[in-house]
Amino acid sequence: MDFPPSLLDWLRQAKHVVVLTGAGVSAESGVPTFRQAQTGLWARYDPSELATPDAFRRDPKLVWEWYAWRRQLVARAEPNPGHLALARLASLVPRLTLVTQNVDGLHQRAGSRDVIELHGNLTRSKCLDHGHPVSGWPDTGEGPPPCPRCGSPLRPDVVWFGESLPYEALGAALAAARACDLFMAIGTSALVQPAASLPSQAHERRVPVVEINPQATPLTPHAAAALAYPAGEALPALLAAAFGGSSGETPGTHPP
Repeated sequence: MDFPPSLLDWLRQAKHVVVLTGAGVSAESGVPTFRQAQTGLWARYDPSELATPDAFRRDPKLVWEWYAWRRQLVARAEPNPGHLALARLASLVPRLTLVTQNVDGLHQRAGSRDVIELHGNLTRSKCLDHGHPVSGWPDTGEGPPPCPRCGSPLRPDVVWFGESLPYEALGAALAAARACDLFMAIGTSALVQPAASLPSQAHERRVPVVEINPQATPLTPHAAAALAYPAGEALPALLAAAFGGSSGETPGTHPP
């Protein structure tokens, strides 16, 4: 795979790289996208009608069971070479900020740390009324368990339609995009706001914005470099070209 020399130079010289990932990265691990999860018993439901606070209040058992199904799908998935390459990149550059729109936790399972999760995490739960985090609960099969602290029903710790993104996560992502000297958008449609505005924060400062996505997006015409490949192919090869070593190395084994 050939890369523009300027791209390799940007990566080698960068002091602070920001990476934004979207559903395309996890799709390579077999994680269905939000709407692709509507299969089998769930095919007759519109996901936009399940992932709302109103839907949960109207039928909490139904929504809880849908997310339990999605958690099972995620649990069967494994991090792919794209996830592993991003975990390795953290050891190759002075500073890496990894921001994700995904809720599957695969970046953390691949070894990435301090991941900024804009849309929450499917594997965590919190209570509906007060947001108390809950790491475990008895599976009675009867719907959402009660919060052990306040008794309100548990819900997935994800951002539903009509809800704001976590204030701290969004603030940290914006601050990083405004301070980085290289921005990479990987596997994201560049359509979902406010995450889609993050590359523009870097672009407005004339910071190189690199896109890795097999499909063209609204960001593509504005990218300083656009690689039309899946992340699992492009990222390991890019790191090997920029820093040497095998494109299949495990994360953290190559010195900065």
